[in-house]
Amino acid sequence: MVKILLVEDDKNIQRLLTLELRHKGYLVDSAYDGEQGMELFTKNYYDVVLLDLMLPKRSGKELCQEFRKLNNTPIIIITAKDSVLDKVELLDLGANDYICKPFAMEELLARIRVATRNKENSADKQFYLEKNIKLDLSTKRAYLGQKEINLTKTEFLILEFFMKNKGLSCSREKIITDVWGYDFDGDEKIVDVYINSLRKKIDSKSEYIHTIRGFGYIFQYKEVKK
Repeated sequence: MVKILLVEDDKNIQRLLTLELRHKGYLVDSAYDGEQGMELFTKNYYDVVLLDLMLPKRSGKELCQEFRKLNNTPIIIITAKDSVLDKVELLDLGANDYICKPFAMEELLARIRVATRNKENSADKQFYLEKNIKLDLSTKRAYLGQKEINLTKTEFLILEFFMKNKGLSCSREKIITDVWGYDFDGDEKIVDVYINSLRKKIDSKSEYIHTIRGFGYIFQYKEVKK
């Protein structure tokens, strides 16, 4: 299922677009200003971003540049401007497409389909599987059985790390280096906080993530006897 980030400060337009998109089967997160949009984008993975230009706190142009620095998520700009110069500038900023207000919903849906088509047809999809946990690296989605698990960006990276290192003893230091980077200078107990959160979402029976006392963790499916 395609997940969309909608950043639009007009509450009437945002409510209408959110309802229409959800009716069409899309998952939608909404933000009313640039700061909220940036926060959602850095914490979650999205298939498409719908980004208004005229936003409070941080402009759509600024967000477009920042989003593009972080990853290649398709960005469709929603704008009232329609000059050729404006359109060229938007593409130079990193946008993949744009749509001018007012627009027909069917046109927006078509542009979303085009933006996600390349991703769906990508030949480099990768998956990790462990019992009934599935991790899709191409869409940044995790599933428990047939149900999608709502993970934060850091939780996803930790689960990806574990599934790459299945069956290996992993110290907290190693997890921090791979997930947060070599320059992390915080408390290593942050690992325990995120793993506790991850366990609540995927591992309530403690079948996957096992604690190695005084060292770290190991990820491996072990059926718990009832």
